Amino acid sequence: MSIPNVKRYRLSSADGTEHATLMAVLPKGTDVELYLKEASERFDWKSYRDMKASVNKVRVGQQKQKKK
Repeated sequence: MSIPNVKRYRLSSADGTEHATLMAVLPKGTDVELYLKEASERFDWKSYRDMKASVNKVRVGQQKQKKK
């Protein structure tokens, strides 16, 4: 089940090298560009990079567990 009226917005870091997706429900009359600019300044890019680095680990093979 999805939340109605949720829109996806794409944030870019200050240097423009990284992008993240933000999902938000904005009230009518809100300046979207101003909201996205403020959100990208508040976004924790350091922890986002760390999270992406930890996810990209490649698993070499499965190991069988010994029954005792």
